[in-house]
Amino acid sequence: MSLPLPDDSSWFPADADPLARAQIARIEGLATVFDREHAGTRVRWRRFGPEAAPTPPVVLLHGGHGSWMHWLRNIEALSARHTLWLPDLPGYHQSATPPTPQPGEDALGPLLAALQGTLDELVGHGTPIVLGGFSFGGLVAARLAVRRGHVDRLALLGSGGHATLRRLTVEMVNWRAAPDRAAERAALRHNLMALMLHDESALDALAFEIHDIACHGTRFRSKESSLAGGLQAALDVLDARGVPQWLAWGEFDVTGDPRPLLSALTAGHALRHGELIDGAGHWAQYERADEVNARLAAFIR
Repeated sequence: MSLPLPDDSSWFPADADPLARAQIARIEGLATVFDREHAGTRVRWRRFGPEAAPTPPVVLLHGGHGSWMHWLRNIEALSARHTLWLPDLPGYHQSATPPTPQPGEDALGPLLAALQGTLDELVGHGTPIVLGGFSFGGLVAARLAVRRGHVDRLALLGSGGHATLRRLTVEMVNWRAAPDRAAERAALRHNLMALMLHDESALDALAFEIHDIACHGTRFRSKESSLAGGLQAALDVLDARGVPQWLAWGEFDVTGDPRPLLSALTAGHALRHGELIDGAGHWAQYERADEVNARLAAFIR
């Protein structure tokens, strides 16, 4: 199998599904690609939609073991009215790996620094943005909003960093230990269903290709940061700054228990609006794309 390299534009595996590959390539073709470097770490950004829009630019961050393609089924709907900026986070897919923090330093410090530095070069330091994040990217988005400021509103979907117990009922499989590609594909499909999706019909060829490509391109360990917490503290700072927040989880998200989690995070916080995405697992913006697109677009407006 031909594995993707961070700087390689031909990053499809040799056994990629042709239709899924064509779907990804079509959306990729809508993007303007920018490579920017901060303190030695190169970050790849993709801009979709109008170069200039009457609303603040919308920045969407993907999850762990992910890439910009975590938002593939949302890009066209949201970019019809807004300028979208989607990075591969440092240490993922086509972005370079950030330096390892020194002992005692913030584990996310180098990643956040590279992300903020390259974003500000593209949109301008102090430019208001709408910031969104999925899963690990939700924690990164909340931390980035505190660090950067100038965030008009914050949208988090299935966010990590809440420090509550997961609801995983199926053990994950170490796909890297698979003896051959067939076993590796089976392990990746197993994990995609166990963690990311609820409805088996959602595990189509496109979902698998996005997951396959992203897993092979992941070089940053996000799990420890996601489980360590920090989301509530960041949201409290944003409350004090008057930043409206949209917090959503899929009904069957196994990375937390959505109903009590939403209640705990939103009760007594006038600026926080919580929503449950019915019938969805963790990757709700893929599994229930139309519903998430409508709700997210309404919040952005």
